[in-house]
Amino acid sequence: MKIEKQSNDVFTVTVLGSSTTQHKVTITDDVHQDLTNGQASKEELLDFSFRFLLDREPNTSILSSFEIMVIDRYFTEYKSEVRKWCAKIV
Repeated sequence: MKIEKQSNDVFTVTVLGSSTTQHKVTITDDVHQDLTNGQASKEELLDFSFRFLLDREPNTSILSSFEIMVIDRYFTEYKSEVRKWCAKIV
């Protein structure tokens, strides 16, 4: 997996698999703070989030462009899993 910062809020994530996919993901500062409480960088949050998604679906099923909180609409445990992960970082 490769994460490239396009701007402060926008990242391109390339997932290598049987099919390589690219995803444009937006993470605002407010959402980043709400999810991680400053315990992880946006890149670390993206890495965790894509591993979370890939545990549940193939990379070809992940939206090509989305705001990070969209994950919570599909997987309601997302927020709590992020917060549990952040608590372990400290």
